[in-house]
Amino acid sequence: METTLTEELPLESRRLTAVRSLLDLHFGPTPELAATAELAQGVFSVLRAGVHILDESWLRIAAQAGLEIAECASDMSICTRVVQKRDLIIIPDLRAHPELRLMPYVTDGPRLRFYAGVPLELEPGLIVGTFCLLHDEVKTLTDENVETLQRFAVVAEALLRLQRANCMLKISEDNLSEAAMRDPLTRFYNRLALEKVVDANLYAKNGESELLGVLYLDMDGFKAINDTYGHRAGDVTLHEVADRIRQIVRGSDVVVRMGGDEFAIFMPNLGSRDRLKRVAERLLAQFQEPITLDGKAVYAGASIGGIVAEKGDVDRNTLLATVDAAMYEAKARGRNCFVERTL
Repeated sequence: METTLTEELPLESRRLTAVRSLLDLHFGPTPELAATAELAQGVFSVLRAGVHILDESWLRIAAQAGLEIAECASDMSICTRVVQKRDLIIIPDLRAHPELRLMPYVTDGPRLRFYAGVPLELEPGLIVGTFCLLHDEVKTLTDENVETLQRFAVVAEALLRLQRANCMLKISEDNLSEAAMRDPLTRFYNRLALEKVVDANLYAKNGESELLGVLYLDMDGFKAINDTYGHRAGDVTLHEVADRIRQIVRGSDVVVRMGGDEFAIFMPNLGSRDRLKRVAERLLAQFQEPITLDGKAVYAGASIGGIVAEKGDVDRNTLLATVDAAMYEAKARGRNCFVERTL
């Protein structure tokens, strides 16, 4: 029975989703797929063996052995016909094919003659590409050859699934590692990120001389809020404070909740020395605004210490010790102010 267009569209949509699950995971050749292609080329004594992935409009090469060809538009590829037919295609002599005989790879170099391709399923019913053979001489396959080619396709399918599973596992591991470095309340980094995230930003230099800035912020009235309204109110306050900090810092800045009501802000791309003071002043202004808790306005000011340094010239511990001392000096001056120190 002929399949209608409305029946084809959902299947093609799901097929392309399966394809993108490979392509979006930094898909590329693996030693295992390459070895499979090399083995098939030798077994069948052909010019080329390849594993191909077909997306909306382009043929992607997952692995190839022998003659190297470039990726091409899908309407140029014989593999497109395999995916559309969803079955094995063998063409002993491309010159005898009514349409393909006019293709440039048949009429000109490499003057291909033979093609055989088997569909590859990433998931049941979802064909993502082909395992194919190409040769520059007319060739036929025995029934035993066909069974062997289909077994190669089964191996390639398994390797593609394994590759996707490994990529997903790596992403999951990266997400777990990232989650471990995040403070669940504020979503800022925690102290675990100092070595893995902060240090990389402090020492990465893109030019001859780059400035980095560090601010250390301590809330002045947080303990009173906790004691008066309870820990839930303290959590609400920290969440609001985090939002206010987030509105002021840039995407390239790294904010770390050092513990309790203390935050360190690392600005690896400071730009100018004046920016440190401008950011500190904006933060102080934000902390002057009341926070509403159960309909009541409460205030939690901030004392801020800061420093500007040349990238790579000073280690993180020295920077933190300096800004921490500057922050305590701000508290000694009466709180709700900013103190900048030099090394």
